[in-house]
Amino acid sequence: MYSIQQIKEMLGCRAIMHTNNIIKHLSTDSRRISFPHESLFFALHTANRDGHNFVEDVYQLGVRNFIVEKNYTANLPGANVLFVDNTLDALQKIAAQHRQSFRYPVIGITGSNGKTIVKEWLYTLLSEDYDIVRSPRSYNSQIGVPLSVWEMNSENDLAIIEAGISKKEEMDKLEKIIYPTIGILTNIGEAHENNFSSKKEKLSEKLRLFRQCRIVFAHTDDALASTMLAETLTCEIFSIGTKASCTLRVKEIKQQDSFTEIALVYQNACFKIHIPFTDDASLHNALMCIAVALNFGLPVGKIIERILLLQPVEMRMQVLPGINNCIFINDSYSFDLQSLSIALDFLSKQPLTKTVILSDIPDAADSDYTAVTEMLKARHINRFIAIGQEWQSRKNIVQDALNLTTFYTSAKDFTNHFNSQAYANEAILIKGARSFLFETIVPLFEKKIHSTFLEVNLSAIAHNLKAYKENLSAGTRLMAMVKAFGYGSGSLEVASLLQYNHVDYLTVAYTDEAVELRDAGIHLPVMIMNIDDDEDAFQKIVTYNLEPEIYSFKILDSFISFLRREGLQQYPVHIKIDTGMHRLGFEKQDIGRITAILNAGREVVIKSVFSHLVASEDEQEDAFTAQQAALLNECADLIQQNTGYTFLRHISNSAGIIQHPELQMDMVRLGIGLYGIDSTNNKKLLLEPAIALKTTIAQIRHLKANESVGYNRKGILQRDSVIATIRIGYADGFKRKMSNGTGAVFINGKLAPVVGIVCMDMTMVDITGIDNVHEGDVVEIFGSNLPIEKLASWCETNTYEILTGIGRRVKRVYVED
Repeated sequence: MYSIQQIKEMLGCRAIMHTNNIIKHLSTDSRRISFPHESLFFALHTANRDGHNFVEDVYQLGVRNFIVEKNYTANLPGANVLFVDNTLDALQKIAAQHRQSFRYPVIGITGSNGKTIVKEWLYTLLSEDYDIVRSPRSYNSQIGVPLSVWEMNSENDLAIIEAGISKKEEMDKLEKIIYPTIGILTNIGEAHENNFSSKKEKLSEKLRLFRQCRIVFAHTDDALASTMLAETLTCEIFSIGTKASCTLRVKEIKQQDSFTEIALVYQNACFKIHIPFTDDASLHNALMCIAVALNFGLPVGKIIERILLLQPVEMRMQVLPGINNCIFINDSYSFDLQSLSIALDFLSKQPLTKTVILSDIPDAADSDYTAVTEMLKARHINRFIAIGQEWQSRKNIVQDALNLTTFYTSAKDFTNHFNSQAYANEAILIKGARSFLFETIVPLFEKKIHSTFLEVNLSAIAHNLKAYKENLSAGTRLMAMVKAFGYGSGSLEVASLLQYNHVDYLTVAYTDEAVELRDAGIHLPVMIMNIDDDEDAFQKIVTYNLEPEIYSFKILDSFISFLRREGLQQYPVHIKIDTGMHRLGFEKQDIGRITAILNAGREVVIKSVFSHLVASEDEQEDAFTAQQAALLNECADLIQQNTGYTFLRHISNSAGIIQHPELQMDMVRLGIGLYGIDSTNNKKLLLEPAIALKTTIAQIRHLKANESVGYNRKGILQRDSVIATIRIGYADGFKRKMSNGTGAVFINGKLAPVVGIVCMDMTMVDITGIDNVHEGDVVEIFGSNLPIEKLASWCETNTYEILTGIGRRVKRVYVED
């Protein structure tokens, strides 16, 4: 850690100084600030954003230390502000000086492919013997590298840092920051090829990372790499390959169904090892890790044991069910030739007609487009859809090579011309660079059309949000609940509205709900209330910058272990305390054990400690409500005393905000009240109904008395009747409890009772005596004419169950007054 005065002296810059704060955390992202008073925020310029636009927001979060560029002006009372020529240069300079404080080995990894995999696999092989700090995820850029190096501390005895470049002169900066003593050169592929005059120039730039290394590991069967390593570097080269002169010689490779047996020679000793992969890229990366482990003195027996623990590093490719019996492979995260080849290989295995949708290739040359066209031709793709101006300019060439090709200028152009009936019984690969907004294309292939719809009034939600905000104490934050698909209303649209109206937090029930929000551009902090205890869920949480609720030691231990494997520290979590609900959460007697686990490492940091009120709307339970709040505060006090830092506390819900204003604490959680439902029934707030469920009439028929309607002949008509069949059933959330006249719907100003048993997709209602009703007319299930509370009463349940039970196939329609 450093004082802000020390950092000022490192940079030799002009500053406005108030207090000599201690800096423990460097931040470049306004969304990821856990310790505001110990953080230094850098207002960076990136391709899409100017960090100076977020300075005031970060200040409101409590940050009081900033590095900005010299022309920036803002009123930040009490803040320390350092003025520099370039904020990125300042970040890199601070990290470089921090690096020089340590003398233990630092491994620097570069190459075109495999950097992250080699880093993670080395961690698996060596972590039992070394305290390793490593780049989180793929932090290998001009911003990611300094943030990775900042994590080095005196408790470590080995660092593994990635370095990636896309153009000339970038590696010089990264080499000064990492200053590696050991180098690893992974595969030199085609990524960023067009920014260099040749593969030789690109390799020459990458080798600059190793100028101060004592040893460099490399595969030397590549003639160019072998020659340039010898010509460029004066340090020891640990060579890997098939030649007799290699330090680690590959003598024989035998591929089996699920593993590969490799015979190796090292220091004149031969041994065999089983690698749990069969593809060439994984074997290449595994051999690199074996070489490093051998050089570090790890016994062969240990390597043979630990190599079996290697796991594939996360693939972003998703295989999802699609429209009209299609499957679609969503690989729209990035675009390079190697990952395209992998995706096409996967597509080739699908026993369906094959369609490929591609964007322009970022920073590509003509040769790259030729290579892709040849890939598609070789894999016998049935249909190719090209999106982007670069593909348009090569239209004639592509059409000559491929049979069925369609061109669009942009994702918007594609969506405007989209016809769902043009796709059926096929496997569809969607792959594009992020800049092409392919996230707008993916939903087209999973879109479900259903004539029943939920009408969500966004203006009413905004009104209700304002009504609750006006009843909050000064400084109280607001967490909005959009779990369970936004109480049935559609999480994304509601979350966008809440983000626009500056709520402080969002909460969802499950990880996938949060991922959908992130994919759609929601950047607010998101708490997940129920996380799965598995690697995939944890990967999604950290990939999408989500914050989990921790309610058990099993989850806590598993998540900390995952973070340790990923090399992540100070990850924000929320601790759930059971104060009387007895559903999920830690108890008071668990606090000592919790804090002991937290203090044993730096993987997680508590963002909030909270609990759940059992009966905040019930005045007869006010004493129990107060007891719950007191117990939460007791537990939070103990945690704070044992960890030595503060965090948010919250327990109040929609009803509690109004019924118990004294319990608002640091934050409140607003849920059902957003939608105009006042669970207190005291009418202190003038809320507006925000949700209406509607359907349409499929058919009208005239039936005679004593005829039966519906399954099991449960609906026997007592008179000649007019019966309307409406397009809603229990699969849509229209409960079977509504059967046989228990429930009704609203048509043309009158209630129409349900006749017979509610079916899965349809329901029959009696419209006898209701005038001017026609097939296709709109029917209100609940809304302004038929309150949802009435349905809940008929179904002997609450409004929560009615709302959350509305099926996902029910289309959401959003309106604004």
